[in-house]
Parts: sequence; C-alpha cells; structure tokens
Amino acid sequence: MFSKACEYGIRASIFIAEQSLLGKKVGLKEIALAVDSPEAYTSKILQELSRNFIINSDKGPHGGFSMNQKQLEEVNLSAVINTIDGDAIYNGCGLGLKKCGDDEPCPLHGQFKFVREELRKMLENTSIKSLSMDLKEGLTFLKR
Repeated sequence: MFSKACEYGIRASIFIAEQSLLGKKVGLKEIALAVDSPEAYTSKILQELSRNFIINSDKGPHGGFSMNQKQLEEVNLSAVINTIDGDAIYNGCGLGLKKCGDDEPCPLHGQFKFVREELRKMLENTSIKSLSMDLKEGLTFLKR
C-alpha cells in the first residue's frame, strides 16, 4: 500500500514522537535501529520529513531529531504519507490502470472509491502522537 520509504518514514515519525514526549532528541543511528531500516535510507527520509516540517532536525552536540508540541498535536499520518508518497494513495486505480475515474471506471472503481475515502478519513484522523503513545505504553511495536 505504501512505499518502503513511506513505511520507514511513518515508523521513524512515531519513534521520534515517542522520544519527544519523553523530552529526548534522537540521532540517526538510534532511529534506524529502532525502526529496522538502513541508515543511509533513513537519513534521506528524515531529511524530507524535516524539510516539510513534520519533524525537527537540530545539529551539534545537543542535536538530533525531535517534534515540538505543535507538531505532536497537529501531524497526522496523512501528512507523513503526502510528504513521502504524495497523494497517489487517494487517487490511484484499484487495478493500477493509468486512466480510471467516474467517466472511465475500471471494474473495481465504485467499490475502491469508497475504500479510498474511508482510508483518507482514517489517515487524516490518526495523529502521530496517538500512535506514539500506544508505543510508549507498550501496546504496539515498531519492529519484531
């Protein structure tokens, strides 16, 4: 459903949010280890998230990645997905056809349109903070 980069970006955002709730900034190595992703790939993803104000990146001896209170309150899954994968998840054809819409529907168009809209609602109404709180409480996990 999501690209591998997007999966890593979501996991990294959740981990950074969890650590931010604890008052901590985290480094690249710690994030890559926590979300089980290659360091170089994670670095590029974090740069993109930082450029789009999803997370903060501070350089120097007391630097690291974090989220401020406003980001914790406002960033939802949809923002992370749009930053990395764009909006294709909301517009793509269920069968992967290049042209599919109300005027030229594929056989799945009607049913898939409903699924896409429900997915949009879920992604827009799920905050990174709420997911990080479940992680903090030990109710969820980022890697197995």
